[in-house]
Amino acid sequence: MINITNLHKSYKIGKNSLHVLKGIDFIVAEGELVAIMGSSGSGKSTLLNIIGMLDVANEGSYTLDGVPIKNLDETKAAKYRSKFLGFIFQSFNLINYKTALENVALPLYYQGKKREERQEKALNYLDNVGLKEWATHLPSELSGGQKQRVAIARALVSEPKVLLADEPTGALDSTTSSEVMALIQEINNQGKTILVVTHEEDIAKMCKRIVRLKDGVIVEDTLVSQIAAI
Repeated sequence: MINITNLHKSYKIGKNSLHVLKGIDFIVAEGELVAIMGSSGSGKSTLLNIIGMLDVANEGSYTLDGVPIKNLDETKAAKYRSKFLGFIFQSFNLINYKTALENVALPLYYQGKKREERQEKALNYLDNVGLKEWATHLPSELSGGQKQRVAIARALVSEPKVLLADEPTGALDSTTSSEVMALIQEINNQGKTILVVTHEEDIAKMCKRIVRLKDGVIVEDTLVSQIAAI
């Protein structure tokens, strides 16, 4: 599903250059649930941004579902993001003046779907995350866990190939975090490929594989089942 080879990324800071990713080789098969971990500055967010087509590498190759991701202008990048990717953020990124249903339906609006189809599909995905009864509520009327469930439904409604979750439990208490991760596990068990960036060990261990970055390189790539057996 994701095939990255010899990926390098540097940023120009004044007269200096900061080498953030230093030859990353990273393969994710369809249906995997992978945690990406690392301290601040390790390169995990940069890697996720490149996978999410929000940034571009200086060197190396990136193929997503058999499609080479290169030389994209913003229009084409937006089209590919809409086709391939769903995003889940720590801060939920819901629109405050729109209902849960309207927030979930938004990606379908940008895909040009008709209003009736948008609403029907959005309601179905809200039902899938257990929030059908909250469809007409605004984000301000929802708990943190409910907001993240709405955000997950929004990420799924366009039926992406891959879900990218950037610290999806970072703004939640431990109980709610476990509930949200249980939902992510359930979605993964239905065959969806999911990458989770997290700094929390207990959240990472709810994934099937943990990849650790340090100073721009992968220093560990382990199946959670192997960790549990140690």
